[in-house]
Amino acid sequence: MLILLDTPAGFGLYSVAKDVTFNKLTPDNVTDLTKFIGFSQYESMADALAASTVLNEGKIPEQLKLWLSDTIKTNHLKDKIGVADIKIAREIKNEMGLSCVFDNNVLEIMKLLRLELEKIVSSEDMRRMSIGLSHSLSRYKLKFSPEKIDVMVVQAVSLLEDLDKEINTYAMRVREWYGWHFPELSKLIESNVHFAQTVKKMGRRPNALTMDFSDILPSDVESAMKEAARVSMGVEASDDDIVNITLLCDQVLQLYESRRQLSDYLHNRMMAIAPNLTLLAGDLVGAKLISNAGTLLNLAKHPSSTVQILGAEKALFRALKTSHNTPKYGLIYRASIVGKTTPKNKGTIARVLANKISLTARVDALGEGGDSSDVNIGQICLEKVEERQRALDGIAPPSGLDSGAKKGGFNKEIEKAPLYTPAPSYKTTVDTISSSADEPKKEKKEKKEKKKKKEKDEKKEKKEKKEKKEKKEKEEEEEVVQKKKRKSSDDEEKKKEKKEKKKHH
Repeated sequence: MLILLDTPAGFGLYSVAKDVTFNKLTPDNVTDLTKFIGFSQYESMADALAASTVLNEGKIPEQLKLWLSDTIKTNHLKDKIGVADIKIAREIKNEMGLSCVFDNNVLEIMKLLRLELEKIVSSEDMRRMSIGLSHSLSRYKLKFSPEKIDVMVVQAVSLLEDLDKEINTYAMRVREWYGWHFPELSKLIESNVHFAQTVKKMGRRPNALTMDFSDILPSDVESAMKEAARVSMGVEASDDDIVNITLLCDQVLQLYESRRQLSDYLHNRMMAIAPNLTLLAGDLVGAKLISNAGTLLNLAKHPSSTVQILGAEKALFRALKTSHNTPKYGLIYRASIVGKTTPKNKGTIARVLANKISLTARVDALGEGGDSSDVNIGQICLEKVEERQRALDGIAPPSGLDSGAKKGGFNKEIEKAPLYTPAPSYKTTVDTISSSADEPKKEKKEKKEKKKKKEKDEKKEKKEKKEKKEKKEKEEEEEVVQKKKRKSSDDEEKKKEKKEKKKHH
């Protein structure tokens, strides 16, 4: 039997006798029972990396194929080849027509032969090649990892959430700080960006009367602000206060600009990775679903029931623990189509949307991407979900869109409610007496009577049993009391007898 070794330095080939097993081999007799045939060394680290990558994919490198065929031909070898991977064994058999062996005996023999190979290839060279190849292979896997882009989306959406928190904190600080100087302004301007821009441009409150804010605020808000500035109850602020407030406004505006750029980056990245999921659920909801699942492939593996409650794990386990109703939706509650639905139908639409999200995630993660049907499936799923939402809410479809009959979707006629409730008409059929119609009523009546009788008997039986039990318990208690009385009377008689005996003595 031949043994093929794959090492960081190259490929080695040994010959072992047929009757030799790993139990008979030891480090002392391995040289006597095995024969070294040849070794094919890598010329460079690039060759080693290419060969290792091909072997990891379960294929045969070109260098191994040529060297193995030449070695077998020149040495006239006809034995089976023992290999360390069953996939490589199949490839050698299919491509080269050589029979291979893969079992525990081969693997144990390989362990001893690797130690023997160090006598041919120096241990220092083997160690250096091993370290270099491991580093190169790690860099190669990281560079071409398909999950690498998913990590970028996860990081971007996490940073977006952090930025939202920071912006809210900074904006509230600006409103509170400047509110001491101009308290009426906070109620007039709701947008944090417009508030920061207005404060930065205005500076002190009296400047609002002479400045033009038409590039920031609508005309009615601007006029209301100027009226409020005339009669404001705010305290006076020093120049240092206004400078620090202006610097804080600059930070708020910078954070908003960073958030806008990050949102554009996230949208572009999501359209590149998961275009169908982005069309259906939106870039932010899609990115949060990927972030919660870990990767797009993990999201594709989840069933739609899990996708529906992703992000609501705490509520789910709390409901299971307290035996309450489980949540109907998690992160997908933020999707625009769920927000447009009436409250009573939100759970149904969340289930439909989760089903389509699961489908689009699988297409984006596992699809080839070149097929036109894969590209348009997100839009098709979105139309079907909207169709279902309109049918549930009782809204007529748009004039240019059929209700889905042509596309094979949901088709339901929406009946208009009458403007008034008509008066009930007199039914003459009620006056006719039908003996056949009375039969089921009689049967029902008999069943009810039987049921009542049965229940009455059961109650009576239970009552009798209870009375018997109570009577028995009373009798037992009386017996116990009588026994105690007898015992006490006997004890008294004995005491009297003893006293009388003592007196006689």
